Amino acid sequence: MKKVLLAITVTGVLAFGFLLFLGKDAVGDSAGELFYKISNTTGMNANPVVYFEIPVTDVTRAKRFYTSVFGFDFTDEVIDHNTMALFPFFEAGTGITGALAQGEIYKPSHNGTLVYFGVTNIDEVLKKVQRAGGKTLYPKTSIGSNGFVAEFEDSEGNRVALNER
Repeated sequence: MKKVLLAITVTGVLAFGFLLFLGKDAVGDSAGELFYKISNTTGMNANPVVYFEIPVTDVTRAKRFYTSVFGFDFTDEVIDHNTMALFPFFEAGTGITGALAQGEIYKPSHNGTLVYFGVTNIDEVLKKVQRAGGKTLYPKTSIGSNGFVAEFEDSEGNRVALNER
């Protein structure tokens, strides 16, 4: 339990550190202002999640996988002695960004938080997942007016989800 709490605390500190690292130019406000706005919202005016990290054991292999599936270009950074491959961030876009994270505290898993990537065609993405060495864990399934979802295992053994609207 202590290790889990430590991992959660360290991840939160790293995420806040990442926001500080981005600074005012990248996020429009200083990281402190952004953190204040997020932490003092009721959820009615802002989305509460601002950043995610996907644990990896081999960041090079994981970048190759996510690039072949989604076409992402990554920015490499070392943050607090952890190797990070930052997903693209578009200031004028919607949604959040994150990183592939390799370090002592990062353990790929099917358990824990599930990250959903928005896609226009789940069937095509699942084909790319297969070709890149991943596997489908949960097939394309309707969720009514919210579109479709599916889940796959990435090159590192993480469970990752897709949402098609």
